[in-house]
Amino acid sequence: MKRRLFITVLAAAATAAAMTHAQPAPAGPVRVTLDTADGPILVEVYPDKAPITAGNFLRYVDEKRFDGATFYRASKVPNAPEYGLVQGGVQNDPKRVLKPIAHEPTTKTGLSHVNGALSMGRTSPGTATSDFFICVGDMTYMDADPKQPGDNLGFAAFGKVVEGMDTVKKILAEPTSPTAGEGVMKGEILAKPVKIVTARRAPA
Repeated sequence: MKRRLFITVLAAAATAAAMTHAQPAPAGPVRVTLDTADGPILVEVYPDKAPITAGNFLRYVDEKRFDGATFYRASKVPNAPEYGLVQGGVQNDPKRVLKPIAHEPTTKTGLSHVNGALSMGRTSPGTATSDFFICVGDMTYMDADPKQPGDNLGFAAFGKVVEGMDTVKKILAEPTSPTAGEGVMKGEILAKPVKIVTARRAPA
């Protein structure tokens, strides 16, 4: 009798565990502090909305792969240099970079490239690794738009800045080299990249 009861209890526990595994509770926002040479930036990422992209960013944080990386790009809007984006990451450093991740378009996540949005740099969809950017001003043209021809999947937004946009704007205003960079990045590479001293999870 005792043995039968024990087996029944084990079966019930296994069933409960399986149900828990099959229906995980959605993960809420996770905050991360980027301590840069120009000041701190507090961001919030959304594993519940963009699990692949946010999870990838948090892996770089948790494994301290962003420590010592840089913000290296400041792309300013022509005739409105107070708007644009700043880009940072490990720049394919073979000792730090992880494998590319699947693309999560904004049509799937429900996020948008508004002021302060955190998003992934990429070439073709599915090539994003470590390098991310922060929007200064609304840039919703970076959202996915199925009505457009060609590569219309946009960029993968996955979070936003909650404190420290003054630091982001300071980085955007840093001098750039007129000759460094290739393609769309030519003239947008910072003359003196801004170091990311540490990247750590912060209290919610």
